[in-house]
This record gives sequence, C-alpha cells and structure tokens, in this order.
Amino acid sequence: MTRALNFSAGPATLPEPVLRRAAAEMLDWNGSGMSVMEMSHRGKEFIAIHAQAEADLRELLTIPANYKVLFLQGGGLGQNACVPMNLLRGHAGADFINTGEWMKKTIKEAKNYCKVNVAATAEAGGFTSVPKFDSWKLDPNAAYVHICLNETIGGVEYHWTPDTGAVPLVADMSSNILSRPIDVSRYGLIYAGAQKNIGPSGLTIVIVREDLIGQAIPHTPSVFDYKQQADNDSMYNTPPTYAIYIAGLVFKHIKALGGLKAMEEHNRIKAAVLYDYLDATSFYSNPVAREDRSLMNVPFKLRDESLDEAFLKGAQGRGMVQLKGHRSVGGMRASIYNAMSVEGVQALVAYMKEFEASHG
Repeated sequence: MTRALNFSAGPATLPEPVLRRAAAEMLDWNGSGMSVMEMSHRGKEFIAIHAQAEADLRELLTIPANYKVLFLQGGGLGQNACVPMNLLRGHAGADFINTGEWMKKTIKEAKNYCKVNVAATAEAGGFTSVPKFDSWKLDPNAAYVHICLNETIGGVEYHWTPDTGAVPLVADMSSNILSRPIDVSRYGLIYAGAQKNIGPSGLTIVIVREDLIGQAIPHTPSVFDYKQQADNDSMYNTPPTYAIYIAGLVFKHIKALGGLKAMEEHNRIKAAVLYDYLDATSFYSNPVAREDRSLMNVPFKLRDESLDEAFLKGAQGRGMVQLKGHRSVGGMRASIYNAMSVEGVQALVAYMKEFEASHG
C-alpha cells in the first residue's frame, strides 16, 4: 500500500509508526483483551493510558507544576467560549489581536460574554503579518490577552512571545503546538485542537495556570468549568478516550525522535525547502511577510489562477492530496505539520517545478 502525501490542514497526517502500533493494538491493548475504544474511562487500564499521556506531554513542553493539563472536547472553537467563561474573573473585558480567520471567530464568540477590545489588527494588510507589538493598544485592566499563535488559513505565525505583563496571555496553538519548544510559563492558558500535530479530531488540550481557574461566570456548564474538570482529572464526563490514546502514542513518538528541539529542526528544514522555491519563482507566490511565515501552513497562489484545477489534478495523480486553499482565500495551501516528511515536501516542490515548466 502506498500512502498519500497528505497536505491537509486538519484532520492531518499522522506518523506512520503511530498508526501501525494503534493497528497492532486495536483488538487487544497490552494483554487486556480489549480495544482502547471499549475500555471504561474509569478502569485501571485507561487511567494508566491517560496518566502516561499527560506525563509525556508535560515532559515534552516542560509544563510547570502549577499548570493543569486538561483533555477536553469541543475543539478550538469551543474554547472561544470556555476561555471567557472561565478567565474573566470579574473583569469586564479582554484584549484580542486579530491576525486572521481564526481570531475573527474568537472575537465574534467572545462578544457573547464580555467587552471585546481589538488591541491590534492585521486586516488592513490582508492578514499577511502579525501586528508589530508597539502598535498594540492593550488595556491594563483586561482579563486576558488572546492571540492565535498560528493562523492555518493565512499562514501567519508568531515567532516571538508577547510580553503582556500582569495580564495573562491566552494562545490558540491548535496548529503549531509541539512543532517547536515554547516557554509555557509565559502564558496563562494554552489550548489546542488535536487534529494537526497531536492526534485525531475530537480531543482538545487545555494547559492553564492554576490561579486562573475556580472563578467561572455563573451558569457556566459544569463540563466547561476548568476547575470541575481539573478536580476530576478531565473525567467529569467521559473524555475522548481513543483520541487520548493516540495522542499518547504521538507524544512517545516525538520523544523518541529527540523532543521538540529535534522537531523544530525538522520543521525548519521542510519549510525552507518550500519557501526557498516560492521565493525563487514568479509562477507561484506567497503573500506572508517573511518574518511571520508559518512553519506549518504554507499558502501559495499560481500566477494564472485558471490553472488551479489542472495543478490540483496533476498533484492528485502523483499521490498529493488536500492542497486546495481555504475557500475564504483561494489558491493552494500545503500544511506541513510534524508528521510530514522532508521527502514529502521535496516531492511537492519537484512537482511544482514540473508544472511550472509545462505551463509557465
């Protein structure tokens, strides 16, 4: 069987060794006589899987002891509601940095719960950069500052950590978590949907500083209350058990590769292969400011957009799938998450050169 080169923005490609191990353990996990999908979330077998997954994630990200790790459901969009429910803590509003489609959704949702201050926006430039920090109009009385560390649609990524002082920094890291080392202590809360770099869809990870929880707004549903979930080890309700199991296998896989420093080196090599070619040709273009280019999501357009369908058809014929750009921006997008190989990106560039030679 030949696996496709899957450039999907998510759900995304997973490491083949993880899939093979999951397949081998499908009917019988560790001699239990059960698939993980069949286990009680309160049974000793799954509790061991859950505990090891959390321990490995803590090790990978060097998560301080005063942070809770929650394995939840609802995706990144769900956290757009859960964050203000839990983190307003008596404050009237929060600050938001608008860098594209995902932050626009975040801002829209937050308006249901609090006063929204868009402290900076990249809209005037077509969301092709991160607003310079000295342009941010932050409110010192804000409950938190909310950013999206990597915009999957626009291909814009923060390569620096904003200093928001005493105001907690909240980051949506759905599409770049585990792609490189980060200093968790610089953030009050981090959340990430799993379906890019962690595992299958259905799992959302929240990493939150302990002092920020326990003051949810009235009428917050119990399953969305971080304190309730933390007090119950993310098992206040039935968690996404199989997704947690796969995530745990991915964590072990990344550790075996050398951890996040090795992952970052791998990702920078891949991104350079694609960006270097895009910068060397006029047949394709990437609109993002060089200092803000994503290591995970690379949008690009053909000079002649009438060739888009032919490009996609040719890619499909070579086993390259999910290269069509998001409907809101058009063009193409190559998502090159952790599990995409350097060879996969090299194959994409070879095809792009071939297509340029025959259609340029």
